[in-house]
Amino acid sequence: MRYKRIILKLSGEALANETGFGISNEIINEVADEIIEVVNEGIQVGVIVGGGNFWRGRTGVGMDRTTADHMGMLATVINSLALQDALENKGMPTRVQTAIEMKQIAEPYIRRRAIRHLEKGRVVIFACGTGNPFFSTDSAAALRAAEIEAEAILLAKNIDGVYDSDPKINKDATKFDQISYIDVINRDLKVMDTTAITLCMDNKIPIVVFALNEKGNIQKAIQGEKLGTYIC
Repeated sequence: MRYKRIILKLSGEALANETGFGISNEIINEVADEIIEVVNEGIQVGVIVGGGNFWRGRTGVGMDRTTADHMGMLATVINSLALQDALENKGMPTRVQTAIEMKQIAEPYIRRRAIRHLEKGRVVIFACGTGNPFFSTDSAAALRAAEIEAEAILLAKNIDGVYDSDPKINKDATKFDQISYIDVINRDLKVMDTTAITLCMDNKIPIVVFALNEKGNIQKAIQGEKLGTYIC
């Protein structure tokens, strides 16, 4: 395997059905199966789940931004608990750690404890983003990857890579096989927010962007197969 410890970033929408809202039991169980497969091969997996299938902070038009972002953090907890349940129903020990303390349902995020869980073969799901408003779950993925010394971020999305324009709008959009951090920023490509890309660049954390909806892609990304777009 190319990587031994990774952060898997899942968009909330990728866990929903075609409506883009809620959680699809079929999809979340397929994701759980893929995660278990790579963990059983000795890979340490931390997961960040977005909350866009329930709520995005920026959609709270007219709402206080901090309040809207806190609502988005709670949405990530819903997804994290659902994924934890799917994993544990299949026999995979899993811990949810939240950046905002809610000790009745999950552990608080503690770096050393998270690393210890990973070393013991447990999946660790990091919820509530960074715990701060104005920061996305992309930034949380980059931050947690740096903190736990992950070797890569696997960015699983609804599209199969990074394009020079939105492929849903422009049918002639061109996909990049590989692109640098600085080009992502300069071209204003919306694969991750600028804060996350900059943090990855500063800490030399590669990002693999690929489609979640094709079975086996998580393992292919970890094995270093040509897949999606490689940002380095």
